Amino acid sequence: MEQKPQRPNSYLALAIISTILCCLPTGIVSIIYATQVNSAYEDGNYTKAVSASKNAKTWGIVSIVLAALGWLVYILIFGLAFLGAAANGEF
Repeated sequence: MEQKPQRPNSYLALAIISTILCCLPTGIVSIIYATQVNSAYEDGNYTKAVSASKNAKTWGIVSIVLAALGWLVYILIFGLAFLGAAANGEF
């Protein structure tokens, strides 16, 4: 009997958290890949399971990075606007 390789991590928790808290479009892509991991593994398609796992992780990280960059831009824009208003004596 052939021994199955270890089941790859699905990163479903990362996918869900990144979708809810971060960036919806890339988070959804991460969820789609995460849900493919277990079914591919159970079908015996271990290469596809590993690939889906890597893609789920990658898209989850991309989602978090995009959200962090978005917040950074938001803070910079409003922080500079606030500093400009304060320098002009508007506060």
